[in-house]
Amino acid sequence: MQYFIHQFANGIRLIHYPVNSPVAHCAILVNTGSRDELPEEHGLAHFVEHTLFKGTTHRKPWHIISALEDVGGDLNAYTTKEETCVHASFMKEDFARAFDLLSDLIFRATFPEKEIEKEKEIVLDEINSYLDSPSELILDSFEELIYNDNPLGRSILGRTETVRQFTRSKIIAFLERTYHTDQMVVAAAGDIDSRKLVRLAEKYFGTLPARNRTDQVKRYRQPPVYRPVQQTENRNTYQTHCVIGTTAYHLNDNRRIGLHLLSNILGGPHMSSRLNMSLRERYGYTYTVEANYTPYSDAGSLMIYFGTDKNYLDKSIRLIRRETEKLRTTKLGSLQLHRAKKQLTGQIAIAAENNEAHMLSIGKSLLVFDRVDTIEEITKKIEAVTDSTLLEIANEILHPDKLSMLIYQ
Repeated sequence: MQYFIHQFANGIRLIHYPVNSPVAHCAILVNTGSRDELPEEHGLAHFVEHTLFKGTTHRKPWHIISALEDVGGDLNAYTTKEETCVHASFMKEDFARAFDLLSDLIFRATFPEKEIEKEKEIVLDEINSYLDSPSELILDSFEELIYNDNPLGRSILGRTETVRQFTRSKIIAFLERTYHTDQMVVAAAGDIDSRKLVRLAEKYFGTLPARNRTDQVKRYRQPPVYRPVQQTENRNTYQTHCVIGTTAYHLNDNRRIGLHLLSNILGGPHMSSRLNMSLRERYGYTYTVEANYTPYSDAGSLMIYFGTDKNYLDKSIRLIRRETEKLRTTKLGSLQLHRAKKQLTGQIAIAAENNEAHMLSIGKSLLVFDRVDTIEEITKKIEAVTDSTLLEIANEILHPDKLSMLIYQ
């Protein structure tokens, strides 16, 4: 599996993943997310993502929607704590149409005041819907807890009081401070010659004026300071929800591969994970139990989530502690380690068969690391993890004195 990478004079990078399919995909990823907001801007990165679709110098909102839908395509976007992305799916002959649209949205959005006011109500409804979902809310609340006052702990959607204060001038100021060409990647997956793709991308992205990120902007990202904490909140939920976890390795830490493997063993998305076999299959205490490791540019989090009847809460916590203690005190046998590696590499390979998801993954990799590992290179890194490495990681990350806990009941 090979990727083609090109950088334009203005700093924008292009990555192409050739695929033999009549359907193609493209995206523009910006290295800006909710953690780059000032306190009074909480939720603005996500709000900008919404209002990009509300008109450009060339298109009214309806024309934005119909540009790809008229040829059977699809347009979408998302915001995370560290990046914003607009992405599209379409027939391979419509690359120029898709590039034209994405360039228009990112660089020529007009943010009409009338549309901003309408979109506020939509986002506020999204926030209220999110607050009604404790299984999602508790994950963000836990990161807010462990990251303390750091912007990395803020929810992506923002708060009602900040969203209501957003104006066009605040949006423009945020874009000028954060949307820089040297912090953008155009990713594409499709059956098109890479040289032709470069010419198209040059037309729609490469000729735009350069606007580079300065050291003054970079200082807004500061690593969080962690202290373990335990907290219980009364949410009047039918089910009790709990997260146990801690801060973890950042994206540039070589140990993150080992932690991904350890997290997958403990509570990955498969029925045979240790936590699922114990809490669900053996004791029937929970329907959902999972472990998730999320690395960021200068920090990370490991979270174990489960929902259960309040009568099973303490028993479930004891079982989780038993499983984490096993990982801290007992090395995996050679067959266990081999199986765990095959499981993770298989999951990665299968996920890569989704061309759009894989395109977004390699786009983010180029954005963060300025390089992309092939599936074969990732597999080699996983295979290099030893039983001793996993034991060291487990003792550092899963030590009882380092773990925090948040309970909704």
